[in-house]
Amino acid sequence: MRVLHPVAGTVALVCVCCFWLSTVAAEILALAIGSEAMVVAVKTAIPFGFIILVPALIATAVSGFRLNAGRVMPLTRRKQRRMPFIIVTGVVILIPSALYLASAARAHSFGTVFILVQAIELIAGAVNISLLRLNMRDGLQMKAERAAAKG
Repeated sequence: MRVLHPVAGTVALVCVCCFWLSTVAAEILALAIGSEAMVVAVKTAIPFGFIILVPALIATAVSGFRLNAGRVMPLTRRKQRRMPFIIVTGVVILIPSALYLASAARAHSFGTVFILVQAIELIAGAVNISLLRLNMRDGLQMKAERAAAKG
């Protein structure tokens, strides 16, 4: 668990960052060259990334709860309080948005609804990146504290 948790958490964070950054890069490129091809490619590829992201998030959550079962440290509580927001944001906003955007991009339907859903997705993605990063920071601090306690 001590290896699985940080590896799975890092994979999840990298996935979400890649989805977010590739979306922004594709939109900038589309504006710069006037072609939507990159947006279509990115938006249709992101749902395939769920094959890596979803198991990584599950492994992170399960291993984190097992590693910290019975602990009442403030850092543990903070990480546990963030997890429901990360999960709900992903399940309620990010996954449905990505699926809609992939479908709309394949149909070359880049109207107002696409723009609105993508804006919501980018904001929610940025929030999740921040929360995942905070959990990583706190996890690293917990590891350092355990190492210092061992001497």
